[in-house]
Amino acid sequence: MNATFDAPWPYPRPDSPPLLSPGQAEYTLDVWLLPSFSMLTLFCLLEPLRVANRFGSDLFAWRLRSLDGGGVVASNGVRIEVDGELDGVADGASLMVVSSYQPEAEVTARERAVLRRVAAHGGWLGGLDTAPFILARAGVLEGCRVALHWESEPAFRREFPRLAVSPSYYELSATRLTGGGGVASIDMMLAWIGMAYSTALADAVGRQLIYQRHERSPMDIDARQAHLPRSVVKSLTVMEANMARALPIPDICRLAGQSQRQLTRLFRAYFGETPKQCYLGMRLDRAQQLLAGSGCRTTEAAVATGFQHLAHFSRAYRARFGEPPRETAAREAD
Repeated sequence: MNATFDAPWPYPRPDSPPLLSPGQAEYTLDVWLLPSFSMLTLFCLLEPLRVANRFGSDLFAWRLRSLDGGGVVASNGVRIEVDGELDGVADGASLMVVSSYQPEAEVTARERAVLRRVAAHGGWLGGLDTAPFILARAGVLEGCRVALHWESEPAFRREFPRLAVSPSYYELSATRLTGGGGVASIDMMLAWIGMAYSTALADAVGRQLIYQRHERSPMDIDARQAHLPRSVVKSLTVMEANMARALPIPDICRLAGQSQRQLTRLFRAYFGETPKQCYLGMRLDRAQQLLAGSGCRTTEAAVATGFQHLAHFSRAYRARFGEPPRETAAREAD
């Protein structure tokens, strides 16, 4: 994809244009849909490509695929018919994987072999929402920065500690693309269109979608909470970075450059709780993400969030979420 386009863009083609077959388009994207995939993610993935075709050239086509070539039911209960089975993906193709809940439920060694085959022949691979789990288990994300849905991040870090998890909404390179899915997929695809063709085309597509583009990365804690005093922001940053090894509050105060008395006053003023209470809540929230998203056992979740005593963890968890951690884990297992 090395065509060039110049702004300003003309008014879109009046024919809208017709949907293109792979033989008509310059670029074809295969999209593998997993059961319970996110419909929103799929639409936000494809609509920018459709709109890009309205601006003069036949640029993009896509083929939907499933494990067996049959229709796939999305997480909202809507069934989507596909164009073929996964095994039909060509060597060196461009393949995007879209999943959501239980990404590995129907993925076997055979499907992972397809991913490795595409990668081995220089193909382009992408994964949205929870699909980075599938790509990582196939071994095709080595050396890549990985972006995925924030709820899945703790479980992904736990399973793939050697892979670099990015705080960005998406990570895009010449051969890999991963992202959190949802509406952020529009930003991701606009960036991809801009890299493949031009920023002028990407901007034109965004205007046609009436979409205000966002930055590639979610705002970090300093930007999200710019109204907070610097010492509070530093404290929260230290807390977020030390979930598995819970630091004493005096150490957090020292790293934040603030006395414990003053920091406590600030936390009470802004959050209605002490630094210790806030830190505990953050760790428990992370534990819930692990239990609900990875099949993690109670003991493993406790250790991963800095609790030395299981009984203390269980009491604190029940107080925050109204149920013991084993019930959260059991519900995920079901």
